[in-house]
Amino acid sequence: MTWLRDVLVDLADDSPRVDLAERTIATHARRRRTVISLLAAAMVVFVALGTTATIRLLPDEPREREVASGGELPAGPSADLPARGVGPLSHAYTTFCEPARGKAPRGCRDGGWRVVTRSGETYHVPEALPSLAPGRTGLRDSPLAISRDGRKIAYYSAGEGTFQVRDLASGRRTTAARKVPETWLGSVSRLMLSDDGRFVAFSKVPEFKHPALLFDMRDGAVRELPNRLVPVGLSPDGATITLAGHSPRSQLRTISNLWPGSSKGGSTSVVLPANPTFSPLAPDGRTVAVIENYSTAERPCRHGSLALMDTLTGRKREATAIGGLPPGVSSISLRTWLGADEVTALTMSVRCRPSSEVPDDEPAVIDPPYRTITAYAVNVRTGRARKLTTYRAQGFFEVVLPGAPGTL
Repeated sequence: MTWLRDVLVDLADDSPRVDLAERTIATHARRRRTVISLLAAAMVVFVALGTTATIRLLPDEPREREVASGGELPAGPSADLPARGVGPLSHAYTTFCEPARGKAPRGCRDGGWRVVTRSGETYHVPEALPSLAPGRTGLRDSPLAISRDGRKIAYYSAGEGTFQVRDLASGRRTTAARKVPETWLGSVSRLMLSDDGRFVAFSKVPEFKHPALLFDMRDGAVRELPNRLVPVGLSPDGATITLAGHSPRSQLRTISNLWPGSSKGGSTSVVLPANPTFSPLAPDGRTVAVIENYSTAERPCRHGSLALMDTLTGRKREATAIGGLPPGVSSISLRTWLGADEVTALTMSVRCRPSSEVPDDEPAVIDPPYRTITAYAVNVRTGRARKLTTYRAQGFFEVVLPGAPGTL
């Protein structure tokens, strides 16, 4: 659903005098950390953005885990990330902490990143630049990525003014050779970290005049990439990247020969007729899982079947209905692959209303409350979903899992 926020940015950039755009952007700022959907005749769907509670999402430990935080962040997470000796991560999240009434949740650092290890320890990442929510000084998204094995993280370093990769066990930090001004981060930013930590892909919305970037953290090289496309896959040698996007139209793009002396490299682009939700690149290096969006202005929050899609041709194959999800699931975000046949799906159930039912003076969604978010492992061959984890959190749009760039 990232494309919905892209639409808002397009309206702001291209049509600032149009009443609909001004009204939409004003509503977006008022409903902080809420996704506003413009589908067909400006459908509005309210989905709280945010964080996870302190839980474990362990692909190698599939038994169900349930966490009840009672509407607050768990007690504790106050320790900063140690200089070294940290075990592999389960996930990372960020939280916004300004309730309309009362005190902020205990231990909350507004917009700051936290990481959670597989053994359950939670740490702040103070060197990672915090995000800013709408209505503060604009909107700035500060991304973080986790390597597939959970042993490295990449983030925007506030002190260095660019991206860093940090090995959690040794504490070794590698800084990108090129500075990236904070103004380049945009309102929607994504990072993807290669399995070995050598390559970092960065993309954002907006702006057209600032390129997306691919960093070689070992050799100090930088490659410019097209804007408004989220990295969903990197080859082991960093020479081929797969990107996906929804604005101004849904597409998949594969760019190869990135480093061996070519300024452009080879590129294959596939324009898609619908607006699906994408997964990261599958282990086969060729396909992504997709779920088509069947929402309309009068019937929001409808999703279709799960299918595998060839990234080079756009051809869908092996479409199957998703079974095993409870009634009322309104939002699905495809994340980490658990193997060749299973992909992680974060799900959430919210009240979906057509735009005609949303009053202009509806109060803002505040930080908290928290909502129920459930992770499933979905078999892409059979469509069968098995439950992994249920927990309370602000939302799943800022949850980062190993090997995945965030929601798309």
